Amino acid sequence: MKGDGFVVALVLLALASKLASASDPSPLQDFCVAVNDAKDGVFVNGKLCKDPKLAVAEDFFLPGLNIPGNTSNPVGSMVTPANVEKIPGLNTLGISLVRIDYSPYGGLNPPHTHPRATEILVVVEGTLYVGFVTSNPENRLFTKVLYPGDVFVFPVGLIHFQFNIGHTNAVAFAGLSSQNPGVITIANAVFGSDPAINPDVLAKAFQLDKNIVKQLQSRFWWDNN
Repeated sequence: MKGDGFVVALVLLALASKLASASDPSPLQDFCVAVNDAKDGVFVNGKLCKDPKLAVAEDFFLPGLNIPGNTSNPVGSMVTPANVEKIPGLNTLGISLVRIDYSPYGGLNPPHTHPRATEILVVVEGTLYVGFVTSNPENRLFTKVLYPGDVFVFPVGLIHFQFNIGHTNAVAFAGLSSQNPGVITIANAVFGSDPAINPDVLAKAFQLDKNIVKQLQSRFWWDNN
């Protein structure tokens, strides 16, 4: 009898565990348009949502991705996002888009990560050298030269970059698996934090002279602020 009780208890525990882990695989409504005014909605996935009956076509619309971004900056690139901040109808849908413009030879989307999204990039114009680095301890580098129509994937959270190696402007579009993927540009985060990281820490981490670290911090802090 004791053995039978143990079996019954084990079965009940298994069933309870299965029920506890059950969840809806997708949203329980067609959409959840983000709003900024608390009186207009409820808080869902980091945003307030309006009454679906009040949604309009403009909530799902963004014009202008045909317009080239201004690449007159130190890195020679410009990212134009189409995320939940620009399209409130993206809220809870787990997807977004960017246009990236690169100046002729040397236009760079610097090494960065997206903490909340995988990225899939397609080249529309120009020639890009792209790559990503795997996590420690291998730090393996994957690179590829892309031409118009080529597609490349950057796995979630990994450091990656794109560099225009052509002598004309380059344009790419990228889809990201989050409504708000976030971006951490490595150089800006390390040397441009506010307040600044202790130079002794960075000098030892990067095996650099402390004066070089201070020089880098002065440049990137200015860029970020």
